Amino acid sequence: MRRAFTLIEMMISITILSIMMLFLYQSYASINKSNRFYKKESKKIIDAMELKKIFYLDLSLSHFKSVKILNQAKDEDVVFFQTSHSLHQNINPYVAYIKKDGRLYRLESLQPFKEYPLGVDDDYVVDDLAKITGMRLYKHDKTYAYLLDIALEDKSEIILKIKQLNEY
Repeated sequence: MRRAFTLIEMMISITILSIMMLFLYQSYASINKSNRFYKKESKKIIDAMELKKIFYLDLSLSHFKSVKILNQAKDEDVVFFQTSHSLHQNINPYVAYIKKDGRLYRLESLQPFKEYPLGVDDDYVVDDLAKITGMRLYKHDKTYAYLLDIALEDKSEIILKIKQLNEY
């Protein structure tokens, strides 16, 4: 009657266990790689949705006939308006969207923006929204609807059709 394993049996079981551990490690590494990829892609989607939300709320809640679009270049507009939407708890702030050095900035102020480039004495809060290659805002005069086209640096694009809700 035998009570122990032989050396050969032990070596075979260790070899089988090693092969199983190798496959488990490869699966674990593959899962980690795909998780990093999907985390990065989901962050892009969440960031784009957050941008869309800001643009939509700003323009849909903008005050009637307050939107001023200043064409700067073929793919660049500067936009000034007053809105009911605020990122910084201001009541009816004035908002500007400006592209500078490949970045899209949202400026929020209690005073109206009058000209571009902005004056040195202007007081406003700046939010850096995204890296972009272009931004255009098109206005439909009869329906007070806007078409916003933003080309992001990562080759994606945000296109929103926004109807102004504050028609008073």
